[in-house]
Amino acid sequence: MRKIFYLLMIISMVSCHKNPEKTNDSKEDSIKADPNNINISILIDLSDRIDPETNPNTTMQYSQRDLEYIKAISQGFLNHIKSKKVIQLNDQMQVFFNPEPSDPKMNELTKELKVSFDKNTSKENIELINKKYSTLPANIYQSAIKDKAFVGSDIWEFFKNKINDYCIKDDHRNILFILTDGYMYHEDSQFSEKSKTSYLTSKLIKSQHLTTSDYKSIMKNNQYGFVKANDNLKNLEVIVLGINPEKGNPFEESVIKEYWENWFKEMKIKNYQIKSADLPSNLEPIILKAITGKN
Repeated sequence: MRKIFYLLMIISMVSCHKNPEKTNDSKEDSIKADPNNINISILIDLSDRIDPETNPNTTMQYSQRDLEYIKAISQGFLNHIKSKKVIQLNDQMQVFFNPEPSDPKMNELTKELKVSFDKNTSKENIELINKKYSTLPANIYQSAIKDKAFVGSDIWEFFKNKINDYCIKDDHRNILFILTDGYMYHEDSQFSEKSKTSYLTSKLIKSQHLTTSDYKSIMKNNQYGFVKANDNLKNLEVIVLGINPEKGNPFEESVIKEYWENWFKEMKIKNYQIKSADLPSNLEPIILKAITGKN
């Protein structure tokens, strides 16, 4: 009788562990990106925020800050590459704009800045990263400033229609750096759904009366925010660099960050950072740490 009793107990325990729902959850949780493979994307806002005439800064122009941020990103990528054996390489980095600037040379520049490494990569190609990312991005900014056709940056449309194809690869840590002042506007993606919008401007913030310390409660009560652009970006890490509010509203920067933070949460982005337009020397350690993925 004891043997039968113990046998029934074992069968019962095995049956409990075979709960199909539990098995599916465990399997889904076990599918994670390989932290040793990284896919870095840089989305540059080429709006008039980079124009030294419209938005001058005597300490360091915002275009120059961007270029230093990009150098730090490329250095973090290079550090990662050099930490691996060649046979383990499966890493990529690229630059995007949305919309594309009118200069036809931009396409060639972005091709040059798309670097991909695998086990067949030569040491010479690895060493070219610093050279490319130290010189080519400057050509992009110079062209945009010279052209002066600042049509805005359609970040919302990028998240809606392009981010899944361009910035997310299976079996990789997918990291997106966005270089922007935090405002979001483009004439082709300017719409609203109830109290939410696809854009954010200083004029909109003023019209919503988000100029006092209770801006969070006003946003929550009125359901202000960005229209959701994507349903599930849990396999994406995002670092926003360069938040630069217009002067006059002491809470403008906080409102901008609240907009972005709520938007990321709604799109299921769990790992994100939103940083102000600080000097590159202050942000470089943050950029490098974000790429290593270490707390």
